[in-house]
Amino acid sequence: MHARPDGLDDDTVAALGRLGAALEAAEDARGHLYAFHRLSGHADLGLQEALGDLREAGHPQLADRIAEVLVGRDVVRGMWTFQIVEDYDANYLSVFRAAEAAARAEFDAPPHLYEAEMKQREQSGPDDS
Repeated sequence: MHARPDGLDDDTVAALGRLGAALEAAEDARGHLYAFHRLSGHADLGLQEALGDLREAGHPQLADRIAEVLVGRDVVRGMWTFQIVEDYDANYLSVFRAAEAAARAEFDAPPHLYEAEMKQREQSGPDDS
């Protein structure tokens, strides 16, 4: 169990807990963004295999038309998916992590203090109070 730093009130612990939960949501979003990156990569590889199949089936012009507009295309203007993930990490998630850590440092509070105290409350029996 994390020990509560001296002088840290319940409202501040709750606020830090909410800030930590918000960071966890941003971390979760990053996971979905990474999944988007991986799925987009699989789609691109499948596309290229399908284009090869079209060529082998005697439809090289159709395959070329599709390849011209899709193979190597940016998923958003100027970026492939790996760049979106990297930009999110560098320009948002790393800043969020640093801000949350700085807020905890301000009060010398460990990560997950709110949850640790909740665990202690919820695992304490009625006779333990």
